[in-house]
Amino acid sequence: MADAKGVSNRNRSDPEAKTERYTSDGQIPRCRKTRFFVVLMLFTGMANAYVMRTNMSVAIVAMVNHTAISDAKPSTQSNERDGDFEWSHKLQGYILSSFFYGYVITQIPFGLMIKYYGARHFLGWGMMVNSLAAFFIPISARSGGAVALCVVRFIQGLGEGPIVPCSHSLLAQWVPPDERSLAGAAVYAGAQFGTIVSMPLSGLLAHYGFDGGWPSIFYVFGLISAIWCVVFIWLVQESPAVSTRISEAERRHIIEAIWQAQPQPEERGGTPFPGIAKSPPFYAILVAHAGQNYGYETLMTMLPTYMYRVLDVSIRANGMISSLPYLAMWILAIVFGVVADCLIRRSCSITAVRKLMNSLGQYGPALALICVGFVQHSLWLTCVIFIMGMGLNGAIYSGFKINHLDLSPRFAGLLISITNCVANLVGLLAPMVAGHVIDPRPSVENWRIVFYIAAGIFIFTASFYNVFASGKLQW
Repeated sequence: MADAKGVSNRNRSDPEAKTERYTSDGQIPRCRKTRFFVVLMLFTGMANAYVMRTNMSVAIVAMVNHTAISDAKPSTQSNERDGDFEWSHKLQGYILSSFFYGYVITQIPFGLMIKYYGARHFLGWGMMVNSLAAFFIPISARSGGAVALCVVRFIQGLGEGPIVPCSHSLLAQWVPPDERSLAGAAVYAGAQFGTIVSMPLSGLLAHYGFDGGWPSIFYVFGLISAIWCVVFIWLVQESPAVSTRISEAERRHIIEAIWQAQPQPEERGGTPFPGIAKSPPFYAILVAHAGQNYGYETLMTMLPTYMYRVLDVSIRANGMISSLPYLAMWILAIVFGVVADCLIRRSCSITAVRKLMNSLGQYGPALALICVGFVQHSLWLTCVIFIMGMGLNGAIYSGFKINHLDLSPRFAGLLISITNCVANLVGLLAPMVAGHVIDPRPSVENWRIVFYIAAGIFIFTASFYNVFASGKLQW
């Protein structure tokens, strides 16, 4: 923490550093352009990853014959037609979860390997596997049914596994400590941007698209994601030290800022597994990450179904309305990132800032989930509560999500690969639990139980984080 402040103070007091970092014309300073581009590519990569992850949540509403699997009244939307697959709510939960089985098993292996082989190629080629697999989703569903579809979604999860540990590793290489709250929030807010893009466009493609509607969702987004992979592999490099596109001023500033905050040579010492295993601050991140994933996955995978079955929202409007909470989360994530970095530059404790942001990010949506189950009679009130709750959830990117870099920039990729693996193992339970709760009778009362479970987990994990978290350098 003191080192991070030292870097900030050095930049404020050193005239040469100011000359390097600021210009009078209001443009992005020359010595920040390369890392800005890296952050931008990581942001769009995270957006692509979440597009590929969330589009199934909207597509499955169009794929399933809801009349056949439920004795509830059919939708009042006269121009809506049911899909071709008679998949129960339980089976839909397993389909939506299948992606995460592939996703979680690649976390720790990639977290270990990027320390020795770098992150760039793992991220680029992993996302390429994810992108190409999307083209096989319509074929697998039509030819092999739910089992074949689960296999393809599992492969997509394998390909997307490197996205978080590799992004964290590249942030540690490219972003100085006093810029990490905003940079981390910007990159990981790509998840919300991807959701914002995916849900409304998936709804429109499901209704108006080619090849029966819903298959076009996977063809269109698969192509866009494949193009991103080519650009990323071609233009993004592993670190400032090896980059051929960075100015010498920016290279020197990044390297000096990072290693003043962590003065140990990178090659000194091995991976501190015993220290990690005994570290309360690490477990604070782990628990907070797990709680976030459970609550977030509950909403991400089940919100379109809730809108359709309880609030009777058409498939065309469903994606648009379901994306509004993620728009709020995306915008406020950036706002909270700016606020967090400002507080740290003004000598506020990094530990206090992380706990403050995480409290906003997890207690806020917990309160929203408790309230939303009682306003099902009003679509606009439901939307307002979801928007407020998910907007506050954007603060977690300046809370536990970037906290790995505070504990150890050297091992940030490994740390987040461990927490992300455990968190997604917990998160993949969310759609399955929701499916089991609402399967007998998808009533408002059963949906309230789903929301209460997620809210309780948010509250417990946020409280655990507030007790044990730290922003001090550990390794």
